[in-house]
Amino acid sequence: MKTRIPLPIVVLGLAAPLLTSCTSASSKKPASEAAVVGSAKSNGKSAVMAEDDDLDEYSAGSIFDPLQPLNRVTFWVNHQLYTFLLRPVSKTYEKVLPKPVRTCVSNVFDNVRFPVRFVNDTLQAEFPRAGQETGRFVVNSTLGVGGLFRPSDQFPALADVPAADTGQTLAKWGIDHGFYLVLPVIGPTSVRDGVGLAGDVALNPLTWVGIFYGALAWTLPVSVADGVRSMPDRFGTYDAATQNALDRYLALRSAYVQHRKMVAEK
Repeated sequence: MKTRIPLPIVVLGLAAPLLTSCTSASSKKPASEAAVVGSAKSNGKSAVMAEDDDLDEYSAGSIFDPLQPLNRVTFWVNHQLYTFLLRPVSKTYEKVLPKPVRTCVSNVFDNVRFPVRFVNDTLQAEFPRAGQETGRFVVNSTLGVGGLFRPSDQFPALADVPAADTGQTLAKWGIDHGFYLVLPVIGPTSVRDGVGLAGDVALNPLTWVGIFYGALAWTLPVSVADGVRSMPDRFGTYDAATQNALDRYLALRSAYVQHRKMVAEK
């Protein structure tokens, strides 16, 4: 399991404030964190029990966290919001729409985000991937009926292309995380990836429509729908990282850092 950003997008985790950059500093674990890590190690296994059992111990996901007291409060508030509001919305969405319909909805939104992936592939000098992304977009927009389906998966050259985002681009340019942040509703991020998320929002065509054509009456409901359709996967990731953890906060932080590290290495 961060330009004008509409409130519903923020509420559903599709946008973040544009954060200023900061210099990185070495991380030091507080005594309480060290105790949790030590307890996990003494058991001879990871304290984070993910679905695939592939999350390392907390210490593997280190990041400078000077705002930990505030971050923990925000994390607690988010957890309550997820539990009592957003998770019921997600479950209702899954019950109301059958899986094939949900898949088509996700395919459409994924197809619309083509500029995000294409621009970042180009900025990373991953020109073959940029070409693959273009091919996928053309095939899915035509043969896939506007992106409802993904016939590109049937072409080996177009299948399984790693998705690129602005945070990944900044990482490949050598920019460090900065410090760790837990944003209201959105959850874990860092200064670097917060800026990256804001960049992704700016590159999303849904944002262009709202800004340049004043079509907020249309773009806001669509943005809300985009947030709702992504909730089941987001909660699956959240649960995998935190469900059996000794400390949910440390577990999610570690999982976030490890995930972003893997993304940057793709």
